[in-house]
Amino acid sequence: MSSTKIRAAAAAAVAVAIGLPLAGQATAGPADVPGTAGAQTLTNTPEAPRPAFYEPPATIPSTPGTLIRSEPAPFLLDPLDLSSSVVTATRVMYSSTDGQGRPIAVTGTVFVPKTSYSGSSKRPLISYAVGTQGMGDQCAPSQQMENLIEYEGLGIAPLVSRGYAVSITDYQGLGTPGTHTYMAREPQGRAVLDMARATKNLDGSGITDANPIGLMGYSQGGGAAASAAELASSYAPELDIKGSAIGAPPADLGKVGKNIDSSLYFAFATFALLGAAQAESIDPAPYLNAEGKQLASEVESACVFDLFSYSFKDSGTYTTTGQKLSVLLDEEPFKPAVDRQRIGKLKPNAPVQINHALADDVIPYSVGKQLGSDWCDKGTRVSFNTGVTPTHIGGMAPHVAKSLAFFESRFAGYNHVNSCWLL
Repeated sequence: MSSTKIRAAAAAAVAVAIGLPLAGQATAGPADVPGTAGAQTLTNTPEAPRPAFYEPPATIPSTPGTLIRSEPAPFLLDPLDLSSSVVTATRVMYSSTDGQGRPIAVTGTVFVPKTSYSGSSKRPLISYAVGTQGMGDQCAPSQQMENLIEYEGLGIAPLVSRGYAVSITDYQGLGTPGTHTYMAREPQGRAVLDMARATKNLDGSGITDANPIGLMGYSQGGGAAASAAELASSYAPELDIKGSAIGAPPADLGKVGKNIDSSLYFAFATFALLGAAQAESIDPAPYLNAEGKQLASEVESACVFDLFSYSFKDSGTYTTTGQKLSVLLDEEPFKPAVDRQRIGKLKPNAPVQINHALADDVIPYSVGKQLGSDWCDKGTRVSFNTGVTPTHIGGMAPHVAKSLAFFESRFAGYNHVNSCWLL
């Protein structure tokens, strides 16, 4: 980063810290649309200057998946950049639609191996949905990859090594202007599907209608991939999706919120409050006291690595009524918004695998199992795997291993065992 950019970022950070508006920024409101030019944050928190690539054009193409711009991605799979000899990385901006059907710009990254694929099908594409990154623009996966701090490399690298093309969305409002719609079902699912479309539209990707597609994600990414699987039939029926590998899906935000409220993962609850409020055009200010408004403002620029700064906070100290956030989310006007994020009401377009650790300390195991049952009731072929590795973090590595085996079977035309009789 140049000294000019460093000074600009530092100035922005100081402005945020003391509550000063940055030049040229208007007052924010819940109607502002993240991912559009000039969008402001839900809490009026100024965003630090972003690289020009992440600024949306004044007019966004109305056709979802349209490629707006692309450039070589300064991503390293390894510190010595040895991976650049075997994989091409491209940063993209593409069009998608938000929960109200409005055109938005979303960014992401596409990886295509330079080696040939040895499987029985054409090279598969995995549209990969990342887990919780945070709310600040600097948390966008495409930016964290550049800085070698993207933990999702644990899942991405094995896929690329197998010869799959992998595309990773940054989601709505993460990297681009405005508040990230964290855990919002439709925007996240659409961003994942449109990322696959954009990859097909990217010159040199080698991905066409003939290439099979898989959806994959863990935690927040599990919710996004699950939503994409449900929306695919109506939103992107032309995509040849063979299956979806879902890990620890937050299918019921109400239950997840109760589990993590005032816990080690309290930051995630505040992310969800802002994400749901943004997606549903709810102004959270009347429900938060002065400390709560300050917390929300801080969280707007926080990343997952800031988790411990907010751990074990009593959420009742931040609301005007003294109610905990989980209680607030269970009442008007938040309850209908939370209910609309529920996953499991629609049938996925292809077989799915759900991987969930029995001792998950963030997303209750019962939530993942209920999602599998809901999908089974709709006639979906579900392979459900109960993980024995404790904790939410501990469940990710087994999820990746099981997902690789699942995709190998699906792309070869085979099915995994159907677990519906157990659910």
